[in-house]
Amino acid sequence: MKIYVINGPNLNMLGIREPGHYGRASYGEVERMIEEHCRAKDVVPVIYQSNHEGALVDKIQEAFFEGADGIVINPGAYTHTSIAILDAVKATMLPTVEIHISKVEEREAYRQISYVREACIGTVTGRGIDGYKDAIDLLIDHIRQG
Repeated sequence: MKIYVINGPNLNMLGIREPGHYGRASYGEVERMIEEHCRAKDVVPVIYQSNHEGALVDKIQEAFFEGADGIVINPGAYTHTSIAILDAVKATMLPTVEIHISKVEEREAYRQISYVREACIGTVTGRGIDGYKDAIDLLIDHIRQG
């Protein structure tokens, strides 16, 4: 099984940016945690991060063309603004799980809107970086039951 784990803007700043919301773990530590978790589940992860909306759309489309089984996506701030990312996820028809490190539902009003959620089989929020493991497990369970 191969899954894409796609991360949007500013996630490369984990450990530096607002540690009260996002914790102190670096992006590199998150990547290692994802790789270890996937290895234990016999899953090949393709991990990607970009600050650019078009690059994220390209990576979502790549997941389709490269035969990925599903996507875990943290669109970052594009969650609340990007119909392009929603359309890309919908176009691939790949099962997708949305993940947010912070508890977005308890934050600013503008963070209550998620365009991508409409195309997702589930959402994980507020679990810190461990939310990636939860999102991966949710996706794996969905694919295997599929």
